[in-house]
Amino acid sequence: MANVCWPYFDPEYENLSTRINPPRVSVDNTSCSDSTLVKVDSMNKPGILLEVVQVLTDLDLIITKAYISSDGGWFMDVFHVTEQQGKKITDNKTINYIEKALGPKSQEEVTTWADKRVGVHSVGGHTAIELIGKDRPGLLSEISAVLANLHFNVVAAEVWTHNRRIACVVYVNDDTTSRAVADPTRLSIMEDQLKNILRGCENDEAGRTSFSMGFTHVDRRLHQMLFADRDYEGGIGATEVDYPPSLKPKITVERCEDKGYSVVTVRCKDRAKLMFDIVCTLTDMQYVVFHATVSSDGPHASQEYYIRHMDGCVLDTEGEKERVIKCLEAAIRRRVSEVH
Repeated sequence: MANVCWPYFDPEYENLSTRINPPRVSVDNTSCSDSTLVKVDSMNKPGILLEVVQVLTDLDLIITKAYISSDGGWFMDVFHVTEQQGKKITDNKTINYIEKALGPKSQEEVTTWADKRVGVHSVGGHTAIELIGKDRPGLLSEISAVLANLHFNVVAAEVWTHNRRIACVVYVNDDTTSRAVADPTRLSIMEDQLKNILRGCENDEAGRTSFSMGFTHVDRRLHQMLFADRDYEGGIGATEVDYPPSLKPKITVERCEDKGYSVVTVRCKDRAKLMFDIVCTLTDMQYVVFHATVSSDGPHASQEYYIRHMDGCVLDTEGEKERVIKCLEAAIRRRVSEVH
């Protein structure tokens, strides 16, 4: 394969352009009768769509429609959002947070949404434990017993299961000092005991434990863990879960010859965080969304994404298309248990 030569890019250019053309965010409650419009105009950059969707999702807002355009150097989005009860957003605190989180001062003034439930954002003064392995009855109880016996206090936890695999992020601290645990010996003992549990009676060698002091968004991290575990292929020794027809997503990948995009179409039962799960998966698979249309028709959702790989290529082979379809199906189904 021939080497691809890229022009030199000054890393300070993006910062300069952002200062000259700061993001513009507006929250509009007058243009639409049944939803609030969140409009975002800014310089385009890798991952920006996921950042915006993540902010709206973390506020527990429902995205009923969305129009995305980021072809070229500019990013222009319009989101129709409501509260969980289907009403417009009228709380000034929420509106102010959206404007700051997505606006020009997002990095300076906004860190987390203070009212968000525990388990979605990383918690200060903790050690994050990431666990992945084969799911079985009583596994969480055994994990909790190990942590309690070693005098770790569980601050928060988020657990997903899919295709008989389990991914879990647990935030712990010392039960005496309430501080993060950095002692390598103590962490090593905990890791060994947790690995033994994850192997289980069937000796599942794929069980893994890791520690982190980072602040990766938990939902995204769980997607990444299960994706790396290849749960979209059914997991180790697992069979495909038999979902009711109403829950089976219909996903197609076609080519838009005129514009040189691959078009990913998703139709499935609508639910909260659906757009986040899809955009998160496409982003982590190194695909860039250039245009998108999202809409809800009663209980059903229809989402269409015009994508290319980060190297500019479309999905040409059937193997690539099949992999994208499988990964998106898995991303949608991982959270089905939360809402059904």
